[in-house]
Amino acid sequence: MKALIFNGAVERSENTTAKRLTGYLEELLGNLGIETNVFTITDSEIPVFEVPMVKVPESVVRMNQMFREPDIHIWLSPLYHGGMTGAMKNCLDWMEYSSRETHPYLSGKVVGLVCWADGVQAIQGITAMDAVAKALRAWTAPLSIPIQRSELYNGHGEISQTYQERFELLLQLLLKGPTFF
Repeated sequence: MKALIFNGAVERSENTTAKRLTGYLEELLGNLGIETNVFTITDSEIPVFEVPMVKVPESVVRMNQMFREPDIHIWLSPLYHGGMTGAMKNCLDWMEYSSRETHPYLSGKVVGLVCWADGVQAIQGITAMDAVAKALRAWTAPLSIPIQRSELYNGHGEISQTYQERFELLLQLLLKGPTFF
């Protein structure tokens, strides 16, 4: 099984929430033996989406391949004005490049959604990502993780126990599907 972590944050410094969550999820997936790739917007060189697509940039071709290859995705974004980052949405718009494929867009992929905010409105970002994932023919996990950033870390700067449990449950759902008790 293969996984993609889509880091939709536009921050470049190393100690950001996006980088820390990406590293944490990479470690969890690696411990489960899951081959994981990370797509980070700030390193992607994806141009602004344009129609018609006269000449598709090589960075977009690579991104489409990277997004269409794995079985599962985990999308990470801070809340920006009621949704995901504009740069993240722009990347997803470029999935249009795959529209003529036998299985276009993200057909059949399973996506876990994670958004964080300083307040309690991160669910708005989840809702925006959910709508785009479904428009791209992906399935979203029945559990998403809206994060209130002040509760994400414990007193030692590590992911809090509450969020560790949520991430473990999300991975279980993405990798094995729901289990019934």
